[in-house]
Amino acid sequence: MDKNSVPLHQSHFILMKKSEATRLNILQKAFELIYAKGYQTTSVDEIIATTQVTKGAFYYHFKTKDEMGLAIINELLKNNFKSTFIEPLENTNNPLKSIYQLVYGILMENDFLKVEYGCPTSNFTQEMAPWHIDFTKALNELAGRWENAMITCIENGKKTGTVKQNVNAREIAVFVMSGYWGVRNLGKLENSKSVYLIYLKGLKSYFKSLE
Repeated sequence: MDKNSVPLHQSHFILMKKSEATRLNILQKAFELIYAKGYQTTSVDEIIATTQVTKGAFYYHFKTKDEMGLAIINELLKNNFKSTFIEPLENTNNPLKSIYQLVYGILMENDFLKVEYGCPTSNFTQEMAPWHIDFTKALNELAGRWENAMITCIENGKKTGTVKQNVNAREIAVFVMSGYWGVRNLGKLENSKSVYLIYLKGLKSYFKSLE
């Protein structure tokens, strides 16, 4: 073997890594386009032009646009969702404060989520959930994770005395989620975070009544 040649197993590994990088690049660039323009109005040709891959390379990784869309949810959004919406609520001693700080941070301080584009998960839900069962399942799983994380920490708060005993944890979780996704849409309409502050003020007052 030529001393400068790459062993076969290493060559295969390098090709696999390159393939994975190409796939991830397609997903990331496609997400950026879809987040700004919407899923339905973003074409495969636009994604290919943005990622600068060939059409053959795109269809090597994804048989259809919907397969790619599901991969965005399951591989990109799911990881981001966990670190942003779930982990801050784990092992908290003050669940209501933690939930409020989480929502405040996402609305007011998160640079990844743009007021003019709204919430990616909510956008996918509005565009795809009524028409595509696989999207519905994937998005419902994300929503369920956040709901369950809030329910768990609220129930723990009831045990430690930081939350009133007579409150219904699921009612609180659904209220927070519906308010968050609703105010994201209002923010898109107004292209301003001012409506976020109104929601946050109401959320803080609501939480005080639960302590």
